[in-house]
Amino acid sequence: METRPRILVTNDDGVYSEGIKLLAQALGDLGEVIVVAPTQEQSASGHSLTLHRPLRVRKLEEAWFGVDGTPTDCVNLAVLWLLRDRKPDLVVSGINFGLNMGDDVTYSGTVSATFEGTLLGIRSIAFSQEVAENFSFEPAARFARELIGAILATSGLPADLLLNVNLPAAGYQGVSLTRLGKRIYQQSVIEKEDPRGRKYYWIAGTPEWSPEPGTDHEAVSTGRVSITPLHLDLTDYRGLDTYAGLCGGLSNL
Repeated sequence: METRPRILVTNDDGVYSEGIKLLAQALGDLGEVIVVAPTQEQSASGHSLTLHRPLRVRKLEEAWFGVDGTPTDCVNLAVLWLLRDRKPDLVVSGINFGLNMGDDVTYSGTVSATFEGTLLGIRSIAFSQEVAENFSFEPAARFARELIGAILATSGLPADLLLNVNLPAAGYQGVSLTRLGKRIYQQSVIEKEDPRGRKYYWIAGTPEWSPEPGTDHEAVSTGRVSITPLHLDLTDYRGLDTYAGLCGGLSNL
């Protein structure tokens, strides 16, 4: 008998979020779905592992687990412990409450969960949803099912496949394969004082996007789904030639 694909679902909004519930439901007929997600919101947690304290895992219902850690912790624990009998065929993260585009992928807990899946040799996909008045996660869940169904039906995809998918709030009129856009934050730090006279700080900022064609931001802003293939190799290959002279000079010191 053919083994059904095993799909690990996680997020950074927490195991009780609407986005992850609809995503897991949408993928239910594609394979064996196991949800392992943070018990509390972990937005902007980045690709961080919890190493300074023990982690606790709680089984909430069949195939649903909550972890008091980051999305990266969840993927790590799921692959290396909870599902150690047979690792997942796919890691799916989302559906995130809010977009994860451009430079924000480096902060995103949603996308970082797929970083961890990729490092563990598992094809991984992140889904994020633009937020607007009266928006719904349901179109994103349907699209996720369609895309993942196509991927599972395709042979020969590399193990380091990492896709970052962003969906506009008001439905979508097509799909674009994109590159990361460039976001510029008018960053600021706000200093305040608590009732006991102690200072505290908020990091704030308003994003401004560079209007460049072919980017994830352009696609979503024109009502299209953005699919951005990402790779964890951060090497600047042009720099290997550019800085060759510098290394040569240092070797003679």
